[in-house]
Amino acid sequence: MKIRALAGVAALSLLLAACGTSQSATGSAAQPAAESADTVLKVGASPVPHGEILTFVKDNLAKQAGLNLEVVEFTDYVQPNVQLSEGQIGANFFQHKPYLDDFNKSKGTKLSFVTPVHLEPLGLYSKKITNVSALASGATVAVPNDATNLGRALKLLADNGLITLKEGVGTAATERDVTGNPKNLTFKPLEAPLLPRSLEDVDAAVINGNYAIEAGLKPASQALVLEKTEGNPYVNGLVVQAGHEKDAGVVTLGKLLQDQKVKDFIKSKYAGAVIPAE
Repeated sequence: MKIRALAGVAALSLLLAACGTSQSATGSAAQPAAESADTVLKVGASPVPHGEILTFVKDNLAKQAGLNLEVVEFTDYVQPNVQLSEGQIGANFFQHKPYLDDFNKSKGTKLSFVTPVHLEPLGLYSKKITNVSALASGATVAVPNDATNLGRALKLLADNGLITLKEGVGTAATERDVTGNPKNLTFKPLEAPLLPRSLEDVDAAVINGNYAIEAGLKPASQALVLEKTEGNPYVNGLVVQAGHEKDAGVVTLGKLLQDQKVKDFIKSKYAGAVIPAE
């Protein structure tokens, strides 16, 4: 009797184990399909205007295109690239190619610029003067401290006669490349997000378009001088890990970001502070 009971228990155990193995295999086989159906493209972005543009795409275009889009907002220029490189997000939208190239070179990342979307003209702002000619001798001017935007800021000042730069240096300029400074300006490099707040403490500041808009500034009307758009290399766009440029979600989002409805939204909402890429 004991032998039969043990045999019965063993048989039942084997049966349950077989059923459990079968269910587990079925579950693991079905899981990728479920994940595929629910795949979300997470895109890191600065809140303004990038996050707002992506939200417009999500609310008005993405569902019809079969794209499940999640917007993850960042308030700096470093973490969106770090998290993209680590695979925590699938793409980002906040930067221009010169900044990306410099980031890849300095950090050893392999990120790829895939779709141009818009330009945010860099501008010089002040709460103390209303005309660039009124900038006093010895004035302090805050500028972005990252390499590409610093060079871009210095070029803006040079293009408007405030300083002169070493010939041929262009947007790669640093303070060492300033060859003429007739007003004896002092430059105060700061992280880009801090530039709008610096207006309380400095005579003027060169501010990136997204942070200017976020701070309630109106580049088209309030900037003392504004970057020209013609031939400008600083178009912001969609960026992914190298090798993922042709991923279905990335291709779909790239097309949507260049849709005429998005261009119309940008023109209407930002009134010249953000300009769609052509």
